[in-house]
Amino acid sequence: MSTVVDQDVRAGGDPPPGARAPVNRGKADLKKIVFGVVGLVVTVYLMVTAFQAIVIIDMPKLVQALVAVVAGVGGSMLLFFFLNMAVEGLPQRVEGRLKPYIFILPAISFIALFLIYPTVQTIVYSFANDDSTGWVGLQNYQDIFGDPDFRELIFNNVLWIIVVPAATVALGLMVAVLADKLSEGWEKTSKSIIFLPMAISFVGAATIWRFVYDQDTGDTQVGLLNAIITAVGLDPVSWLQFSDWNLNDILLMVILIWLQVGFAMVLLSAAIKSVPEETLEAARIDGASEVQTFFRVVVPQIRGTLVTVFITVLILVMKVFDVVYVMTNGEFGTNVIGLEFFKQIFQFSNAGLASAIVVLLMLAVIPVLIYQVRHFREEEANR
Repeated sequence: MSTVVDQDVRAGGDPPPGARAPVNRGKADLKKIVFGVVGLVVTVYLMVTAFQAIVIIDMPKLVQALVAVVAGVGGSMLLFFFLNMAVEGLPQRVEGRLKPYIFILPAISFIALFLIYPTVQTIVYSFANDDSTGWVGLQNYQDIFGDPDFRELIFNNVLWIIVVPAATVALGLMVAVLADKLSEGWEKTSKSIIFLPMAISFVGAATIWRFVYDQDTGDTQVGLLNAIITAVGLDPVSWLQFSDWNLNDILLMVILIWLQVGFAMVLLSAAIKSVPEETLEAARIDGASEVQTFFRVVVPQIRGTLVTVFITVLILVMKVFDVVYVMTNGEFGTNVIGLEFFKQIFQFSNAGLASAIVVLLMLAVIPVLIYQVRHFREEEANR
């Protein structure tokens, strides 16, 4: 209707009866602009003040939560309201061009403040000394690559990257296929149990698994593994100190795999269920076995989900910290990049070396992210 009205008015005719002629603003509405800008400034000031009050004033947790919700949600609504008002006061042609960018401005501002600025600052600090008061050039990077212990933790990270994502995807796929074969009630129950570890934090999961790997000096073994092997007449083993063949690293990886299999199972199960039944029936009619049907028909059609799950777990593994910190604190040859950064910044107060470690980790993650973005675009283009 509005298009017809616009065409009639542009052609010089009168608008249809009861229709409102479009408003063509060639000049700015200063009243709207001023009111919008003032409201915007006041809203930002009130939001900052509210969040400062949460930090500074000693108030009950419930009150803190309420203030945070009201300031965050209500402040965001007012923020967009006054932004929209200020833009609507501009000439119509300018408004149409600016409005999309104005509405994403708050999100871009938060990204710049909490992501881009810290990233740039970290890169700058990686060329500074331990307290960031002087420049040392590439010395931090030379110290990193010249340290045999750092080369060992690089090897540990590579081992985590190889084992954990592959094992998580494989187990998640197997569980998804087997659970889908059950009746509806048992399927939901089994999937709920397998997904349950996702609700546990990494620290909580590591604490649970300490009771599995624990070794007591007495005759009674509380640790599950040692209780089992002593029950059959063997001596207890210090599992977390058993560094031969990187066994203690593998045991730590089991914890993360246990946590992430449920995540992989849910996504892969949904992908398998979305495979068209016609393709499966066609493969069976052509004489393909169930195994051949799965690997040659189902797997190629869920490849996108497989890659997404693999890369998601891979990125998580590259910055793993909590599990290793709680279980071994990096001792006995189990150190990883994330934990080494934590030690350098908080234990040794070496901001320069810690920043250099983070920069290396960021450089390692960037190619994975680029591949993920390209893969996502390819998936979207093929739909």
